[in-house]
Parts: sequence; structure tokens; C-alpha cells
Amino acid sequence: MAIQWFPGHMNKAKKAIAERIKSVDMVIEMLDARLPASSENPLLAQLSKGKPKLKILNKQDLADPERTAIWLEHYNSRPDTQAIALDSSETAATAKITRACRAMMPNRGGIDKPLRVLICGIPNVGKSTLINGMIGKKTAKTGNEPGITKAEQRLFLADDFWLYDTPGMLWPKIIVEESGYNLAASGAVGRNALDEEEVALELLDYLRRHYLPLLQTRYQADKDPSSHWQDTDWLEWIAKKRGAVLSGGRINYQKAAENTLTDFRDGQIGRITLETPHQWESWLKAAKQKEAELKAAREARKAERKGKPS
Repeated sequence: MAIQWFPGHMNKAKKAIAERIKSVDMVIEMLDARLPASSENPLLAQLSKGKPKLKILNKQDLADPERTAIWLEHYNSRPDTQAIALDSSETAATAKITRACRAMMPNRGGIDKPLRVLICGIPNVGKSTLINGMIGKKTAKTGNEPGITKAEQRLFLADDFWLYDTPGMLWPKIIVEESGYNLAASGAVGRNALDEEEVALELLDYLRRHYLPLLQTRYQADKDPSSHWQDTDWLEWIAKKRGAVLSGGRINYQKAAENTLTDFRDGQIGRITLETPHQWESWLKAAKQKEAELKAAREARKAERKGKPS
């Protein structure tokens, strides 16, 4: 199942960002350190072309530290790009961000030339929590669900540092299937746009292949032959461990899926990153190939229809 979520307010956000981009000096894009590429908005890349970018890998305390280091190296190798990792609640976040921005834009500063920065990110990436920590008071609304911020806000971090906050935004079509599942697992997608059981099964499939010891420890499965289990076996095991069992011993798969996703989002399973740069490149290549094949098939059908007599 392909996961897509682009409600009306996101289209408004796209238009607002496209207009604001014209008047800012640089862009901060907040990424989820557990899924950096999946949370990197290709639409923003198009809109902000030519602007220096600071990539913030947020929620690093929930991510695999070894993979975070690999992702930082990956982004820092890009031109006009700097990447840092942080947890949005850490006290040094403001200093880290402002220092990085000023280093990237040394010619902007002072009352006459304030540094104007646009901050963007996918829904539920922790942007509002970060901003509240930076300005020292609760201005941006926060919540553990996507789509809290609905309109642009201008915030003054200093007399010469203006920060434009924008609503969380995905993009109209997610072509990488793995990316859709990763976004859904992280909580960036509205619940009405996904099947939680299917998302949990995809998550468990990845975890059993890449983070098996963490799964075994979290769900007390270390004494069982769990290395040979499939994702459905894991979901049934979790259901029994967490009391998600109906009368007659029937498995409550929905409740087990909710428990699994909550455990992942809260970091209860462990520090996990759902993709590496190499994996992402492979997924993207396959997705583009599939898109090209679908387009070719559509064009062939059009040509065939046109060639038929009326």
C-alpha cells in the first residue's frame, strides 16, 4: 500500500513557503534523525534552490548514533549545506543553530542587515518544540501528532536574527514506498491515511533484519528462535506480551500494532535509524525506475487509443 498524505493546509503551506523563500537568506530544514532522507522534502529542495541550507537531524537521542554520524558526513559533503544533530529539548540547541547559521552567512548581521532564516520540516518532526526552546517561551503550539502548526510565524531570536516558522509539510506524491512507511512509523502521517497494522509489520520486518537484539530485549524474546520469525510472528508475540489478546485467545492485531508504533516513536525499543544513505539510494533508484515504467505504460495506452478508429 502506497502511503500519501497532503491535506489542504499543506498546499497552503507550499504557497506560503514559495513566497517567503524570495525574501530570506537561508533555509533550515529539520529532519528526523531516524529517517533523514525519508523526512527530507523534495518539494522544499525545489523551492529553495540556490539558498544555503542547514540540515538539522532532530531527535538524535532516539536514533542510531553510528548511522547519524554517517548521515552527517553525507549531508556535509553537499555544497552550500551544513548538517548538525541535536535533540530539540537540549539547552544548547539555540547556540548551535544560531552559530551555524551565522557561520554560513557571514555577510548578514546587524540591525541594517538582519539574518533572515526560514525553518521548515515535515509534520511532527519536533520543530515547534525546538522553537519554543530557542525563544524561551511557549509561542509555537506543540503536540505528538502531525499538522499542529497551521500558519507562518515570524520570531525574533535577536535584533538581527529573524526566524520564519512554517507549517509542517509533506509533498503531493511519495514515490519511494519505504519512505512512506518510515514516515508513517515516525508519526508524520495522519492516522486516517494509513493502516497501522501494515505499518507496524513493515517496521518489524526492518527491525528484525537490522536491529534484532533490540527487539529481543524489548519484548523478552531472547530465549526464543526469534531470528527466524517473520514480521507477523513478531506482532503476535508482542500482542501476547502486551496483553493485546481478545476473548478466546484471539490476537488483537490493531492494538499490538499501536503498541509497537508507540514503542518505536518513544524510543522504547532502542536507538534506531530506519535507513542509510546506501539503502536510500537503492530505494530511490528502484522507485524512479518504477515511475518511468508506469509513465511509459500510460503513454503507450494513450497512443493506442489515439490510433484506434472512432
